[in-house]
Amino acid sequence: MIPFVNLIGQRNAYKPELEQAERAVFDSGCFIGGPAVSQLEANLAKFCGIGHAIACGSGTEALTVSLMALGIAPGDEVIVPDFTFVAPAECVAALSGIPKFADIDAETLQISPKSVESLVGPATRGIIAVDLFGQCAPYKELREIANRHGLWILEDGAQAFGASVAQSPHLEPRRACTFGDIAITSFYPSKPLGCYGDGGAIFTDDAELARKVRQIANHGSSEHYLHEIVGVNSRLDAIQAAVLNVKFAHFEEELCKRRENAAKYDAFFANVEGIQPQRIAKGNTSTYAQYTLLVDDRNAFIEKLKKAEIPYCIHYPMALHCQPCFGESGHAASASDNLNCASENATLNCATGNATLNCAEVASTKAISLPVCAFTDVDTIIEKLRNVL
Repeated sequence: MIPFVNLIGQRNAYKPELEQAERAVFDSGCFIGGPAVSQLEANLAKFCGIGHAIACGSGTEALTVSLMALGIAPGDEVIVPDFTFVAPAECVAALSGIPKFADIDAETLQISPKSVESLVGPATRGIIAVDLFGQCAPYKELREIANRHGLWILEDGAQAFGASVAQSPHLEPRRACTFGDIAITSFYPSKPLGCYGDGGAIFTDDAELARKVRQIANHGSSEHYLHEIVGVNSRLDAIQAAVLNVKFAHFEEELCKRRENAAKYDAFFANVEGIQPQRIAKGNTSTYAQYTLLVDDRNAFIEKLKKAEIPYCIHYPMALHCQPCFGESGHAASASDNLNCASENATLNCATGNATLNCAEVASTKAISLPVCAFTDVDTIIEKLRNVL
């Protein structure tokens, strides 16, 4: 069976380097912090062109620590996309904030600035923009909104470390994880840059925010056994950092292969009716954390994938405001946001009751992802698809 993410193939390709790096950590006896973590943080900051990169325990912990550093308080409202993994909204709610769910663009699947604007109110403190499936959110428009209303932006680049957005012809493209007042990424094993467990990082150009992040992530302590504030424990261990340093040396080569694989899929699906790949916005490059399609009849497509023994994942099967954990909060996306959805007049029975379908709900019924990593044989998958479509 074809793996959805071929981590075994990747490890076999870099095995001597990985084993050497892992052995160096084991032999050093330095398992928390130390040279491997410092090297990783330096590599990350240099790659992004940002002042500070702080490694931490996971992408979700990176969101939590970032929100704490930004000073979120009980009752603060934070606007999050309605179509994404649960973590951004979950972290806001876990800190007693209130997630407000913004709709998405029907084609790029990124958070809609128009919907964000409609949700800004007196209690709004910030925006979490998710770089969904590997391309950056529309930060130019989001920054204009944030500046107009005095809001911060937290960039969730969990799926997009390595993506970029074109600037003027005289400037280098700007990389993901540099668009927010603070940004995060994840090193979950299936991410484009993944470790062998949980891991994440936080990015900022603000020295004071970076200081707060390091303090919060270390039990609220900047000095041994002196805890000025209540913090958490969120540290990346040295073994994970060593693995990431090895993979980082091959990262740009892998990104090129992912994009080549995505281009092959694009060419194939251009001639298949009822299937539309996620649109990459003009000027954007994507990491293709997943290769995601919008399929009119997803159930029929899944049956064909099963017949061809092609793995798939559904990202994501439910808009966040329909999730049971948020269903009674009443903080749904704005019904007045009149985006160009494929089925804007349809209805969906979700946890909040009958509601007009927004673009996030439409995407949750159509989105499906195919294997695309650098060690995936996309030519074989496409040949299998030809036989069943």
